[in-house]
Amino acid sequence: MQSTLILLDSVMQWKPYYETETITTAADYLQNEHLSKKNLLVINLCEKLQYHSEGYYCSLLAQARGHKVLPDVDVLNRMESGAIARLDDNLQKMTYRWIQSLNQPEQELVALDIYFGTCNVPEMNKVAHFVFEQLPSPILRVCFVNRAKNQIDSIRPLSLNELSDEQQDLFAQALDRFNKKVWRQPRSHKSSRFDLAILHDPEEQLPPSNKGALNKFLSQARKMNINAELITEEDTIRLLEFDALFIRQTTALNHLTYRLAQQARQADMVVIDDPLSIIRCTNKVYLKELLEREGVPTPKSKLIFKNNLIAFDELETALGNPIVLKVPDGSFSVGMHKVSNEEEYGKALELLSEKSSVFLAQEFMPTRFDWRIGLLNGEALYACKYFMARGHWQIYNHQDNGKTRSGAFESVPIGKVPKHVVRNAVKAASLIGKGLYGVDLKEIDGRSVVIEVNDNPSIDQGVEDAILGDELYRLILREFLDRLEQKRR
Repeated sequence: MQSTLILLDSVMQWKPYYETETITTAADYLQNEHLSKKNLLVINLCEKLQYHSEGYYCSLLAQARGHKVLPDVDVLNRMESGAIARLDDNLQKMTYRWIQSLNQPEQELVALDIYFGTCNVPEMNKVAHFVFEQLPSPILRVCFVNRAKNQIDSIRPLSLNELSDEQQDLFAQALDRFNKKVWRQPRSHKSSRFDLAILHDPEEQLPPSNKGALNKFLSQARKMNINAELITEEDTIRLLEFDALFIRQTTALNHLTYRLAQQARQADMVVIDDPLSIIRCTNKVYLKELLEREGVPTPKSKLIFKNNLIAFDELETALGNPIVLKVPDGSFSVGMHKVSNEEEYGKALELLSEKSSVFLAQEFMPTRFDWRIGLLNGEALYACKYFMARGHWQIYNHQDNGKTRSGAFESVPIGKVPKHVVRNAVKAASLIGKGLYGVDLKEIDGRSVVIEVNDNPSIDQGVEDAILGDELYRLILREFLDRLEQKRR
C-alpha cells in the first residue's frame, strides 16, 4: 500500500492548504535514508526543477529509491529540452475552437494551466488529460499559438508560489481528486498489500469483461488482500496512486489504453496489457509477418497496399475464393469483409481505404466455431469454442440496424482440447510476451491454424470462467501479486 509524500522547498509554501503529515522539504527528503525503505508516491512541488537543482535531484533520488515520482526525471528532461507533446487532429480542432472562442485575435499566445490533468476550461479537459498523460507533472502551464494546427508552443511546470488564490483552490481540488490518500483518514483495519487499478469503459458495447466478471475480480482481490478499484477514463489522472494496472477496456494504438499502458510502464508499475503486447497484437499486419516468420501455422494471406492494389484475379489465384479482407486493427469482427468477385472487392476496398493504407487479404476457412485459448505467462488457463452467429460467417454479426448478434459458446477443459490446438496457441503467445493473451485458432482436418493473438482477451462471467469458476480470477490476480512481490524484493 503506497503512502503519499509531497515535497516543498519550505513548509511555509503549504500555509494556504489544510495541514497534513504528508509534506516534507526537499532537503529532508534528500538526506533521509530511511525513506528508501518505504513504498511512496512522491509529488515533487519544488520551485526549481532544472538539471542539477535540488528539485531535480529529488526526482532522481526518488526513482533510485524505487518510489513513484511526479514528475520523474524523464519528464523533466523532456520539458527542459523542449520535447513537447503533439496533439492529434481531434484535439487540435478542439484547441483551435477554444482559442477562437476567446475573441482575442491580436493575442499570439494563449496559456492554459493544468492541475493533475484537469483545468478550469471544461471544453479543454480532454486536452489537459492528454498533456498530463504525456508529461505527468502536478502543475503545468501550456502556451498555445493562435493557429489551426500544431498549437502547442511551450510547456513548463508551475510552482506553488506562482498560483493566485483562485488557482490555489483549483490545485487543492485537483490534488484531492488525484490522490485521495493525501486527505484520507487512516483505516482501522489492516491495509492491503497492493493497490490495483482495473480500467474499464462502462459505455463500451462489447467490453472484454462484463459486469459480473469485473465484480468477480473485485471480490476475489479483497480475499487476496489486494485493494482493487474500477477506474474509467475520468479517473486516469489518479493512475500513479496504484501499484498495478489491469486494462479491461478494448485496446488500440493512438488510444487512451495504449497511452496509459505506457505511462504505467514508465512509472514501473505492473501492467497487463503492457505497451509492447498492445503494439504486437492490435495490428494484424504485424502479426501476419511475425507468425509466418516463426513458422506458426496461419491461413494463407497477402498484404494489400492502397497505393499499389492487387487485382482480384491475382488474389483469387493465391488465396482461393471467397477472400476475407481485414483492416489491420479491427476487433470483434469489425472491419472485415468477405468478397467473391471483382465488384465486391472494389466496394470493400473503398470502405477499408477510409481507415487504413494497408489491408490484409486472407483465405476463407469456414468452420462452425473458432477456438479461443486463454494464456497467462505462457500457461494455458481456459479454452472456449465460439460458434458463428446463426446464418453468418463470423462470430459477431453486426447488423445494419445497429444491433449485434453473436453465436453460442462452449467452455472446454484444457485437457480435452486437441493437443495441436494448445501447442500452436502456446507458441503464438510466446512470440508476444508473458502477459494475458487469447489466441484464436481454426481447426480443420486434424490441424489448427492461428487466426490472431488478442492482448485483451474476453473474460466474461458465465463464459470463460465456466470451467475454473472463481479460480480463473484468482490465477490472474495471483500473477499480479507475484510480479509485485518480485519487484518489492
